Amino acid sequence: MAYVILKHLHMTTAYLTVVLFSLRLLLDLVGKPGWRATPLRWIPHANDTVLLVAAISLLFVTPWMPFVNDWLTWKVFLLIGYIVAGVFAIKSKFSVPVRVVAAVVAYLQIGLIFHLAMSKAVPF
Repeated sequence: MAYVILKHLHMTTAYLTVVLFSLRLLLDLVGKPGWRATPLRWIPHANDTVLLVAAISLLFVTPWMPFVNDWLTWKVFLLIGYIVAGVFAIKSKFSVPVRVVAAVVAYLQIGLIFHLAMSKAVPF
């Protein structure tokens, strides 16, 4: 029962992470950088904390282990890449071309993370 609850919490917060990331990028794209002075500045961090806690909790109730299961190892490395690319995409101090490339890279990585989560198979 704990597994099902944790899995659904993890999945929900993962989807919400992508929605919040997209929303913040969209607000910047349409010229509304004022979101940085609203709760939208910290809500993604709170959500990502819940996502990480759920992920670590899942490791305790399942036999999967990072650095043993290839798909999970790749998810960890892609997550780090997604975080780095996301920082470059969100920070207004970077030029627009840098932010666009970073956003595309972030979306590619999150797509791979979702693929690995669903298939549990490394595609390369």
